[in-house]
Amino acid sequence: MNAFIRQTGQRWLGNAAKNPKRFYMYSMIFLSVSFIGSLIQGIFFPSDTSFKIKPPILYSNKVISQNTIAGQNKEMEKIVGELKLLKTKRDRNALQNEDSLRIEFLFNRYQQLKDGR
Repeated sequence: MNAFIRQTGQRWLGNAAKNPKRFYMYSMIFLSVSFIGSLIQGIFFPSDTSFKIKPPILYSNKVISQNTIAGQNKEMEKIVGELKLLKTKRDRNALQNEDSLRIEFLFNRYQQLKDGR
């Protein structure tokens, strides 16, 4: 069996060396048909598992240490406290432009911590 495969391969290589135009034509036809086939497969039968990358366990939410969670909770409490102070300042009509920017920053940071980023 091994000798048969070797002889067939040598015969094909010999024919390719003798007829380079025919070899080129057949290889281009094969590549074109393969390309068209892969396009059809990709358009009409898309794969469900493409581009699903699992994050390493190190960065998984399941492995977050208790210290990190406690630090996030403390930071969230600080943000809530500062927002309460700014709310009282708003009730007194003493807000400035810097305060509104600070409120927006604090709210975005609170949302990031709440979403667990």
